[in-house]
This record gives sequence, C-alpha cells and structure tokens, in this order.
Amino acid sequence: MTYQKSQEAIARLTPEQYRVTQQDATERPFTGEYNDNKAPGIYVDIVSGEPLFASSDKFESGCGWPSFTKPIVPAHVLERRDDSLGMVRTEVRSAHGDSHLGHVFPDGPPDRGGLRYCINSASLRFIHRDEMEAEGYGDYLDQVEEI
Repeated sequence: MTYQKSQEAIARLTPEQYRVTQQDATERPFTGEYNDNKAPGIYVDIVSGEPLFASSDKFESGCGWPSFTKPIVPAHVLERRDDSLGMVRTEVRSAHGDSHLGHVFPDGPPDRGGLRYCINSASLRFIHRDEMEAEGYGDYLDQVEEI
C-alpha cells in the first residue's frame, strides 16, 4: 500500500480537517471525535491513510485530545521544533501526508516510555479492528489488543 498526499484527498477534508492538517491549527479540547473512543483498531492519517497509532497505545491523559504513548510505525511520524505561541514544543507530522497531527510531550505514562503524543482527532481516521483486514491494514492486527 502506498501512502501519499493527493489533491483528491485534500478536497475531501472537512473545513476543520483542512484547518488542522494543512494550516497547523488545533481543534478545541474535548471536542474531537476520537477523544473518548475506546474501540479496538488503528488511527491513520486522514490525508494519506498511513498508519499512525494503535488503540492499544491510547491512554486517558485528561488533556482533551486523544493521547498515545507511541506511533505504530515510528518512521510515519516526524518531529519538528515548534516555537509558535511563544513556547517551544515538538510538533508531530505524518511522513507521507505531511499532515499536522499535534505535539509530543514528555509527560506520558513512565512505565510506557514517558511520552504523550497529543493528537487532533481531525487529523485522523479510525479503522475498527473488524475492518482492518478489508481496508488493507491486516499487517497491523497484532498491534491491536483483544477485548
């Protein structure tokens, strides 16, 4: 499966998805579609479809955005310095889609690596475990917990 950014994918984005992924915006806390999602599956880039995070790495941080301890494929999540808003943070972007995803912070669960990938729901598409094979993500089923 090839993952890439296309004009067709960009054209399908909602205004909020476009604002977040293409203009580096942030959705309001506690408003994102996946903040409270507890279903088993994976989260992929809304633009490119590249696998980003697994439900087994999601945790409740209380910050108002979906939080993950690590990416499924580290090479799919790029980090870069973000000194906007008068503070220094580490932005995370998808490697193939070049979508703004959110930020990573060093305040995650210590027993799971200590990182918190704080991700905008608007940059993600959730694929339930039961649909992963049919959608071409069967290789990642081993990273999704059994309920």
